[in-house]
Amino acid sequence: MRPIGIDLFAGAGGLSLGFEQAGFDVVAAVEIDPIHCAVHKYNFPNTAIIPRSVAGLSAAEIRLAAGIGDSPVDCVFGGPPCQGFSMIGQRVLDDPRNSLVLEFVRVVADLNAKTFVFENVKGLTVGKHKAFLEELVHAFEKAGYDVRLPWQVLNAANYGTPQHRQRLILMGAKKGLPVPDYPRPTTNVAGTSKPIPGLPAGPTCGDAIADLPDADRFPALIESDSVRISGLKKPSPYAAELRCLTNDAWHFGYVREWQSGFLTSSARTMHTDISRRRFSETEPGSVEPISRFFKLSPTGLSNTLRAGTDGARGAFTSPRPIHFAHDRCITVREMARLHGFPDWFRLQATKWHGARQIGNAVPAPLARSIGHAVITALGVVPTKPKKAITPGETNLLYMEMSEAAEHFGVARPNSRRDRKSGTKKRKQHEIEEIRLRLMVNG
Repeated sequence: MRPIGIDLFAGAGGLSLGFEQAGFDVVAAVEIDPIHCAVHKYNFPNTAIIPRSVAGLSAAEIRLAAGIGDSPVDCVFGGPPCQGFSMIGQRVLDDPRNSLVLEFVRVVADLNAKTFVFENVKGLTVGKHKAFLEELVHAFEKAGYDVRLPWQVLNAANYGTPQHRQRLILMGAKKGLPVPDYPRPTTNVAGTSKPIPGLPAGPTCGDAIADLPDADRFPALIESDSVRISGLKKPSPYAAELRCLTNDAWHFGYVREWQSGFLTSSARTMHTDISRRRFSETEPGSVEPISRFFKLSPTGLSNTLRAGTDGARGAFTSPRPIHFAHDRCITVREMARLHGFPDWFRLQATKWHGARQIGNAVPAPLARSIGHAVITALGVVPTKPKKAITPGETNLLYMEMSEAAEHFGVARPNSRRDRKSGTKKRKQHEIEEIRLRLMVNG
């Protein structure tokens, strides 16, 4: 039997994906944003979505939604909102959002989870916030959990991801149970001057996205985020895995019955000629001086992909990097590749929401390594599922905030940015799907 995991503050599901690939059944995901709920439901149709805040949520409610009764919960994992701690924002200890961190501790204890994984920004480990982190460790200990100390900040680039992304990972176990060890690096950071002996070089930006066709070649991607394609370039081993072409591409996760003949999450961005000229004149691996956008290098790593802010705080878009081979910003699919998300994994159809979902997520290879460390501590031998999963309805990917809120029966969150209707994109995608099915079925 596969161990049971529960994802708090789930977002689009970066931790859910990694833990599933490590061998967990993620039975419930708690997420307050209806747009994220819809995308999570599409990618993980067998996971119970609980569309509300963790604040005040009881263990009984989670167990009822997940349908697990009194079954033991093997791991609760998640990353409470980090704006109160982020090193790129104002760091204020009394930020009211920090209360959700203590809600995380409460839910872990109420579920009597065997283990937990708490993920957050590196900024929580420095300055005055270090005192808050020490208080958090004490709160876990008071709730009956041993914490793996000293805590560590892990860089996704050391775990098979072509991106610099450092995250605090705090792990613990119920007193009396083995506490998970931090996963050892699996790859060297591409281009590092001090490689770890015995480890292979990690993937580069070129490895991640060079095989994908240029989105600007497809007029359909002006009105849609998806288009039928054929004759892709030969992929690197990293890209081949994300295209699910290798035997171990699914790891210990569920095989998805998906249509590989589509380029998805690839809505085009219409740049001005002036912007394109500036992009073309920028050297790979450097910053374009006017926009301050980073231009990817095919032999290097991406900078940290950011989420920007949500609608309640002004809906500011965090810049997407410039492609190394094309005079444009990268697409959401290309962001997903840089995050280690396989091509069957879909994001919200609009660029702003899709990029925000990637920027908020833990890269899948890092999440998988952490999940494997937890499974090892639990003494579980991971198994590959025998059944495949069909993703959810595609209309989930095109819902506006109000549509998604109505779908999940919750109030529409306050937002200053509700993107224009995805009706045209949805219709275009449905036409392409029908064409592909007709072609496949003869």
